[in-house]
Amino acid sequence: MSRFYRFRLPPWCRHFLLVLEQIMLPLVIFQAIRTLFLPTTFDVILLSILVLTLVAFYLEWI
Repeated sequence: MSRFYRFRLPPWCRHFLLVLEQIMLPLVIFQAIRTLFLPTTFDVILLSILVLTLVAFYLEWI
């Protein structure tokens, strides 16, 4: 199985991933603060998905 390379993707897809990577940290911080004040099941699930996505970007899985 070959390794996933970002540079083999179309330019619009690479641009989308770069923008998403830059937006993730402020979005996770905002969602964490929101979850602290109004914890609902949806907020907790959304926060966990966002954190897992942020970790995937940090470890370069995506």
